Amino acid sequence: MTQNEPHVPFLRLLIAVLLPPVGVALTTGFDLRLLLNILLTFLGYIPGLVHAVFVIARTRDDHERGMRYA
Repeated sequence: MTQNEPHVPFLRLLIAVLLPPVGVALTTGFDLRLLLNILLTFLGYIPGLVHAVFVIARTRDDHERGMRYA
C-alpha cells in the first residue's frame, strides 16, 4: 500500500461492517481466512465482524512492515 491510498483500509472496514466475508475477501482473496470468516459469520454476525476487522487490520500492519504470510 502506498501513501496515496490511505482510504483503502477504511473502505474495506466499512464493507466488512456490512458484510464481513466480503471485506475479508477483498483483503486476502480466497483462502483459509475467508472460509473461517464465512463460518464465523454463519455462527453469528459479531464473531464474523470481529474476525474481519482483525484480518483487515493485521494485513494492513503486515504490509506496512513489508511482511507477508501465506
